[in-house]
Amino acid sequence: RIMEPQEIREGYLVKKGSMLNSWKAVWVVLSDDAIEFYKKKTDRSPKGMIPLKGSTLVSPCQDFPKRTLVFKLTTEKKHDHFFQASHVEERECWVKDIKRSTRRSIRLAETINLTELYTLMRDQDDGVKELKVRQENRIFNYCFSGATVAEWLVSKEKARNRPEALVLAAGLLNEGFLLPTGDLAKDAAESADQTVFSDDPDALYYFADSGFFCEGNSSDEDVLLKEEFRGNIMKQGCLLKQGHRRKNWKVRKFILRDSPAYMHYYDPTKGDEPLGSIYLRGCVVTAVEFVPDAKRYDVNGNLFEVITSDEVHYFLQAATAEERKEWIKAIQEVSK
Repeated sequence: RIMEPQEIREGYLVKKGSMLNSWKAVWVVLSDDAIEFYKKKTDRSPKGMIPLKGSTLVSPCQDFPKRTLVFKLTTEKKHDHFFQASHVEERECWVKDIKRSTRRSIRLAETINLTELYTLMRDQDDGVKELKVRQENRIFNYCFSGATVAEWLVSKEKARNRPEALVLAAGLLNEGFLLPTGDLAKDAAESADQTVFSDDPDALYYFADSGFFCEGNSSDEDVLLKEEFRGNIMKQGCLLKQGHRRKNWKVRKFILRDSPAYMHYYDPTKGDEPLGSIYLRGCVVTAVEFVPDAKRYDVNGNLFEVITSDEVHYFLQAATAEERKEWIKAIQEVSK
């Protein structure tokens, strides 16, 4: 009796097309010998299959400067496949499981776990302190200088010296853990030099999931971040969302924040501008078994509905019953 390959992980990822330079959200299923990807979760037959035997993995993959959280899988026949996750933890989980599936040790591009390092930097007591900094006619809230980052990395023995600290900081910047603000840091990030990270005391940076915002006249693209973006990120990931007009379902990346309670949704194949936001204070969220106006073949269960305080209805679809439960619980927590 032939044993069926075991499914290890499944979920939405954004994949680069083989022929065209287009990125699309696909449903990905990882088994112990291959990756299959589908146009929709409900499809019976996959769009493609990638054998894992003899493959190699690169993460983080920096082939696409405007895209973060990308990893590259190269098959034994030297075909490259590029995938993009919606957040850091998701990418780390996929990479770890794919490595395990290939049944061979694969050297990652980085020598240090940047996710762990970022968590240490965010520590309230021992991490990098966030400050309010006034420069010219602008006030930058929840930020810190490049010099502070370099000093912290050396003092915590994460780097042996300042040049090594700058290499580490550049890695955090390239992966989107740290973001530049103000002219000095932005100029360094966009320069063609190796030193994309500046340890100048006036070069300012902020944590990707912080409450950073800038006040005052802006000479660059720093915009006063709306109040709704200032809460802590409580949960993020991809869900299917039903459109209000056409009633069709599309994969959207959701980010849930508290204080104030907002859920923003994005096209996972595009940039960081949200398509819309849902104000959650006083909302009602419940699991539902069916959706009015939905075509039956588009629905695969695990539905839930968010009704806002001004009675706008949002229908969402999780990948699994467990995931639906987690989202409902997280939304209920912040909506109180």
